[in-house]
Amino acid sequence: MAVSVDRKDHTASELRRLAAGSRDASAARRMLALALVLEGVPRAVAAETCGMDRQTLRDWVHRYNAEGVSGLSNRKEGVGRKPLLT
Repeated sequence: MAVSVDRKDHTASELRRLAAGSRDASAARRMLALALVLEGVPRAVAAETCGMDRQTLRDWVHRYNAEGVSGLSNRKEGVGRKPLLT
């Protein structure tokens, strides 16, 4: 079953413009993949073009649908080991 981009905040061209202005390369790559999906490119081709697996693209589509463009950035909290000393 294919996952579709349900959020209609941005068109494909707007996502490309946001990607061009982004300082976060990973988020920009994800925006470009979503733009390809919005244009009707098959998910497998869009994922391969942007350097990710089809499953990974599916996960990013879910995050985009839930959180919008801000959800395409990596989350910082909970990353890494907790410090031993406070």
